[in-house]
Amino acid sequence: MTEKLSDRSALDPLLANGWSLTDGRDALAKDYKFNSFRQAWGWMSQMALMAEKLDHHPEWSNVYSRVSVVLSTHDCDGLSELDVKLASAMDTAFGS
Repeated sequence: MTEKLSDRSALDPLLANGWSLTDGRDALAKDYKFNSFRQAWGWMSQMALMAEKLDHHPEWSNVYSRVSVVLSTHDCDGLSELDVKLASAMDTAFGS
């Protein structure tokens, strides 16, 4: 079972980069805006491969050039190191 994140300072760089804590649950959320549907879908495809590698899957939705992401670890009913890793990978891929 995955451990709940004990060092919450690991969230600071993510919160500074546009992630937010969600109301009503221990989760992170962020909306990404791309120039086109093709770019949004390509990024989602790339992140799907990363999620498989981490064995940690996001809650997300896509409408045209926007992707909304919520990350939480269901095994521990809250945030874990997996959420930090996946959120960081998403930001890195979005910036490149």
